[in-house]
Amino acid sequence: MNYNKKTILDVDVKGKKVLLRCDFNVPQDKETGAITSDKRIVAALPTIRYLLENGADVIACSHLGKPKGEWKTKLSLAPVAKRLSELLGQEVVFASDVIGPDAQAKAKALKGGEIMLLENLRFHIEEEKNDPTFAKKLSDMAELYVSDAFGTVHRAHASTAGIAAYLPAVSGFLVAKELEIMGGALENPKRPFVAVLGGAKISDKLGVINNLLDKADTIIIGGGMAYTFAKAQGGSIGKSLCEEDRLTYALDMIAKAREKGVKLLLPIDTVAAKEFSADATPVVVNTSAIPGDMEGLDIGPKTVELFCSAVKGAGTVVWNGPMGVFEFPAFAKGTKAMAQALADSGAVTIVGGGDSAAAVEQMGFADKITHISTGGGASLEFLEGRELPGVACLQDK
Repeated sequence: MNYNKKTILDVDVKGKKVLLRCDFNVPQDKETGAITSDKRIVAALPTIRYLLENGADVIACSHLGKPKGEWKTKLSLAPVAKRLSELLGQEVVFASDVIGPDAQAKAKALKGGEIMLLENLRFHIEEEKNDPTFAKKLSDMAELYVSDAFGTVHRAHASTAGIAAYLPAVSGFLVAKELEIMGGALENPKRPFVAVLGGAKISDKLGVINNLLDKADTIIIGGGMAYTFAKAQGGSIGKSLCEEDRLTYALDMIAKAREKGVKLLLPIDTVAAKEFSADATPVVVNTSAIPGDMEGLDIGPKTVELFCSAVKGAGTVVWNGPMGVFEFPAFAKGTKAMAQALADSGAVTIVGGGDSAAAVEQMGFADKITHISTGGGASLEFLEGRELPGVACLQDK
């Protein structure tokens, strides 16, 4: 896939109406609907400010939650428009519909350096179905399309891919940064290239492991998925997570890594407990000899040492998935040690979205990481080497 795409810096935006796809899928308080974190809105500001300062009219659009084609007041983007107004220090006009008369009239009325926000795209079932008529109606309001929602580029929706059939399509600063850093890490990494994979299931990371076996020098496997590897090699894993249907796959991966000369590091010791709870008593045991009444909840101290020393000499480190149940303090040591190792490594460090990004931020290491991806599913598919519809549709440089 070509990651070298045109950005807003490569086109003239002055006097143009720009349809800007943002990721305003913000967390909200279930009772009051108040925005509990405006991080995603803040992340969009550099692109928005650039467009406004260079004389464009911005028609911002986003989804929020999963309304599945139904109009749900609780999932309205009105609170986002209000917060965006406060952050920008200028009025954000809010349209009460998406492609209806209110949106069309307000888009038409914009004049040089003004911004509006459309109502939730997913109030229309046509959005997720990538319906061409819906995409065309969206495009009729604008002259240029800018993609700046990396968290949605793995989806072929009307506002992420279909729209490019009707408008010239380029990336905003957020998407451009993802393509440059993650694309660079996969295409031309500074070596040694170390991939750290965690999380619960091998099945979530099948494509990633396959793709990285052709690119990485070392692959580290932690988290719940490591127990499937341990059992596949004849170990006793007690009540630990295990995907019985992936045992042969785990052995194939071990053989493939050996064949390709890729170092595959697996846990040698484990922090286990009798129950899955924050107050469970942690016990360090051998990963291949976990007692029958216990389950593994984190990597053990010897494994921490092994994994961290592999990261120490790296040129590039990509990390996706925690090393254990980091939400429980007693079982967060492995994930914390990995975050610390990345922060201290001096390497180009990339943390794929989701739980590992949350862990790095919670533990206070975010400012020491080169890049924290804004897209969970998108960064995973990126690491799998899949073509991302919302990137493929952008103009090549």
